[in-house]
Amino acid sequence: MSPESFAGLSLLPPGMEPGTGLLMLLASFATSALTAAFGLGGGLALLAALSFVLPVAALIPVHGLVQLGSNVGRVVVQRRAVAWRVVPPFLAGGALGALLGARMVVTLPEPVLLTALGLFVLAITVLRLPRLAVIGPLGFAAAGFGTTFLTMFFGATGPLNAAVLSKTFADRMTLVGTLAAITAVQHALKGLAFLALGVALAPYAGLIAGMVAVGFLGTLAGTAWLRRTNEARFRQALTVLLVLVSLDLIRRGVTGLITG
Repeated sequence: MSPESFAGLSLLPPGMEPGTGLLMLLASFATSALTAAFGLGGGLALLAALSFVLPVAALIPVHGLVQLGSNVGRVVVQRRAVAWRVVPPFLAGGALGALLGARMVVTLPEPVLLTALGLFVLAITVLRLPRLAVIGPLGFAAAGFGTTFLTMFFGATGPLNAAVLSKTFADRMTLVGTLAAITAVQHALKGLAFLALGVALAPYAGLIAGMVAVGFLGTLAGTAWLRRTNEARFRQALTVLLVLVSLDLIRRGVTGLITG
């Protein structure tokens, strides 16, 4: 598809150049592949890419809907690996987290939130903590509440979800598939909350649809890699990725606190 036809189909929001739109499609493919392979990383990377081209008011809602489509695609592809027993309690806790987050008027400054989130992800990654499966449905409900509440403000809580559930599931396919299911629930709740708040997303509908469609191709590519790799290599890569993401969150948060 040429840039001219891309623009002619009204896939772009007003003011966005065709070349920029194509870059966002490529970003959707790459980040979906990353998330399908490891269960995290893609959401944060896509949020960073979108932050350069979207107004602040549309950033989190557009990102949330694109991520919803991406995670639904992952659930379809990886559905046999999903631990479905996790989803109902996570949904119950997540609904409360989304409701509370949508109603909050005063929020923590972003640098404080970034620093706290980075420290939390790092701590969960390196410390020995009880598995949520041991805690039972209450543990999954608590995880749903906390991570969904945070995603209302931060946008991408994939690292937090992955850090929490990586202690629970020993099989990489179950871990990544279940992360797709609970993250899809999270973004669906967030989307409903933003719609209830009256956020106007119609100008971005074409861009969102295009990014979801291309992102599904990335999901297929990432899932193919996940199935070929072995468990030990996956766990090593996941730990390294979690540590790098947490350190970057801390760096961004501390930088914001110093410069702010």
